[in-house]
Amino acid sequence: MRKKIVAGNWKMNLNLQEGVALAKELNEALAADKPNCGVVICTPFIHLASVAQVINQEVIGLGAENCADKEKGAFTGEVSAEMVKSTGAQYVILGHSERREYYKETPEILKEKVQLALKNGLKVIFCIGETLAEREANKQNEVVKAELEGSVFNLSEEDFRKIVIAYEPIWAIGTGKTATAEQAEEIHAYIRSIIAEKYGKTVAEDTSILYGGSCKASNAPELFAKPDIDGGLIGGASLKCADFKGIIDAWK
Repeated sequence: MRKKIVAGNWKMNLNLQEGVALAKELNEALAADKPNCGVVICTPFIHLASVAQVINQEVIGLGAENCADKEKGAFTGEVSAEMVKSTGAQYVILGHSERREYYKETPEILKEKVQLALKNGLKVIFCIGETLAEREANKQNEVVKAELEGSVFNLSEEDFRKIVIAYEPIWAIGTGKTATAEQAEEIHAYIRSIIAEKYGKTVAEDTSILYGGSCKASNAPELFAKPDIDGGLIGGASLKCADFKGIIDAWK
């Protein structure tokens, strides 16, 4: 059975003290009321080591929002996969549309990052998704296929099994627009079918594919009810304990 996951992506929000306080609050809430899915929080780099101290990783997994495409050395300001792992983190988000757009991360750069993350024992939440123009031109399938081929379809089957896919329609991130549950299911099913073409049906059936893009407690139950949607990658709604827990509870 593939894993159901709700992952929070804090982005560039919350100072260290606020982040630690939120992690503690979440940890208490989920310890008291056990979740019916895997829960991960992906925090800014500077929070990782402190947050690792205050959460029970049996209850909440910890991840970074990015890592460098180089192993180590004279790359001022960068944070390597090894450094991320050393904080106690288990996951890293790679390929988020904001990184692709604002920081010009190419499929080639992401391929390097994925390999370094896996080499250092991190599980990768790999983001794919199309822009509004691409969706309107009905190109979403070829866009997500190219993103997978460019950065993760080079992996061995063993390594690919350490990847969680997050489908995020760029036109629905932080805009309040959400893909309908039907639109989301359709593309999730397509993503699973191309994973099956590449790695076989068993691997495809075992791969968790999360939906991201204005997912909240009110629409999560409908999205999560779809057969190919295995959870969510949550932005804004992961910054408040009650909002995030509302989405996690959609699995109950």
